[in-house]
Amino acid sequence: MKIIAFAGSNSSVSINKMLATYAASLFEGADVEILDLNDYEAPLYGIDIENKIGQAEQAVQFLLKLKSADIFVLSLAENNGNYSVAFKNIIDWCSRIERDFFNKKPMLLMATSPGRGGGSLVLEIAKSNLPRFDSNVKAVFSLPSFEYNFNQETSTISNAELDSELKKAVKIVQEAAQN
Repeated sequence: MKIIAFAGSNSSVSINKMLATYAASLFEGADVEILDLNDYEAPLYGIDIENKIGQAEQAVQFLLKLKSADIFVLSLAENNGNYSVAFKNIIDWCSRIERDFFNKKPMLLMATSPGRGGGSLVLEIAKSNLPRFDSNVKAVFSLPSFEYNFNQETSTISNAELDSELKKAVKIVQEAAQN
């Protein structure tokens, strides 16, 4: 089973990438690949740019990675209550190349933030928007107050209750992929 995990962020110190990496490590017997959106930096999407260059090569490469997955682990950064520009841009490009690019593969959808909201606004947007691209969200997890609830030295969730909640979400997604 192959897991593609990534953060909807282009921060070099992304707390969402840390969360996605930890969550992906919880899947049993899986081959995990962690993607970094910085490796798929495409020009800002616009119809004029698309008419000029065609398909952005970075988006084509990102789609090839997505096609190799059996499961997605996605942790979204919340920027002003919405997707980060980096995530929005790559999904805009991907959807122009292949509309249903998540291909109904099971997904663990997550978010974290420094605040108590844990990215809840972006999760609500994603739950309503990502199905347009054939996402198959099997579990959703929010980690509030990242600095308080995540131990960056051990790269684990330090709050036992939240850690248990994430492990249950991972199990749901893994079982969905095996059926």
